[in-house]
Amino acid sequence: MGATVEIPVWLLALGALGLAVAVLDRLVAPTFRWYFRRRLERAVERLNRSLSLRIQPFRLMRRAFLVERLGHDPEVMRAVEAHVAETGMPRDIAHRLVGEYAREIVPSFSAFMYFGVGARLCRWVAEALYKVRLGAFDRAALAEIDPEAAVVFVINHRSNVDYLLVTHLASGAASLSYAVGEWARIWPLSRVIRNMGAYFIRRRERGALYRTVLRRYVQMAVEGGVTQAVFPEGGLSRDGAQGEPKLGILSYIVEAKAERDVIFVPVGVNYDRVLEDRLLLSAYGPHGAGRFNVKPRVALGFLLGWAFGRLTGRASRFGYAAVGFGAPLRLGGFAGGPEALAAELMRRIGAATPVLPVGLVAAALEAGAADRAALAAGAEALARRLEDAGAHFVMPQAGLAAAVEAGLAQLLLRRVVAEEGGRLTVRDAQLLAFYARSAALPR
Repeated sequence: MGATVEIPVWLLALGALGLAVAVLDRLVAPTFRWYFRRRLERAVERLNRSLSLRIQPFRLMRRAFLVERLGHDPEVMRAVEAHVAETGMPRDIAHRLVGEYAREIVPSFSAFMYFGVGARLCRWVAEALYKVRLGAFDRAALAEIDPEAAVVFVINHRSNVDYLLVTHLASGAASLSYAVGEWARIWPLSRVIRNMGAYFIRRRERGALYRTVLRRYVQMAVEGGVTQAVFPEGGLSRDGAQGEPKLGILSYIVEAKAERDVIFVPVGVNYDRVLEDRLLLSAYGPHGAGRFNVKPRVALGFLLGWAFGRLTGRASRFGYAAVGFGAPLRLGGFAGGPEALAAELMRRIGAATPVLPVGLVAAALEAGAADRAALAAGAEALARRLEDAGAHFVMPQAGLAAAVEAGLAQLLLRRVVAEEGGRLTVRDAQLLAFYARSAALPR
């Protein structure tokens, strides 16, 4: 029993390493996880005291657990059986496909990433690009929303900057979960977006199995009280006008069996300049191919040139960007079906969309104003009609005359309009119409 045993030094080192790994795995790592988990929970508790719409426990669940739960949801399992019967695919392959869909869709929310990094970055970028303003805002109606309700912000889609702008303006009240398309899957952008709670969707995927997995995730999020943000048009406005709503995600939300209230908040977004305007018109115009023809080198060159101009004082921001929040709509108090709901939400979005200087001037020019005096008179008459219809304006503090000058200056700078001998001549009628439609949204 007391004999000495000699072992090689390498075996002793290997044993010591194994012991250290065991101690780290069984004792130190769980302690660290518990410590940081408690700190995270306390940080979320502090955040929830300052937010109007709380971060619900569903958003804080481990992603692996949510993926597993979604993959074994009863409706998803029935869809797997139907897919196997229809296609003859082996059942284990079908289950593996569902797991792939679930891992692709389910986000990985990080409160630190959302509020500590994402919201601040959104604010910096939005305010660097535009003069950001708040339009319509019914504070009393929004304050009456039950903080435990499942709130869905429904937003018109004017630009990819919409995500940044709405996140920035809503970050003091809620954390939003967006549905984002294929464009956001580029690494490392995809990792950041997923950590901010967004979920990826395949817009062109029509398979019943995929649609069931997506539908059940959206419904689980509604049932869990997640605050979501949806673009009912399904894509960017191609011509500056408000598009027709698509019923996909809206219908999933309506069909959810949520015990809590579901409340829709209409959000109207508008810009003096949509950064993608000419790309949209070229992609979806008479000779377009239906997709963006983006050249990364050209886009990067434009952004770097503009940033250098801002630093040297030779370039300014792209006018106003404004967001209006319309009257909330409670799903339980709405009598119609998904089509009627979508139509009513689009009407409320149109009513909340602010009228900006460039849109007002573009509409007056399109109506035939040929000089500055006629432009001022036409803009004033149009503003009165829009005001009578309940429109909300975002203008310089100096008033309508200053707004007309600011809007015209933007159009002259971009050569949409030319001025010669006191006469105003339209040089790009298509782009002028794009902005004129933003002042004539359904109200």
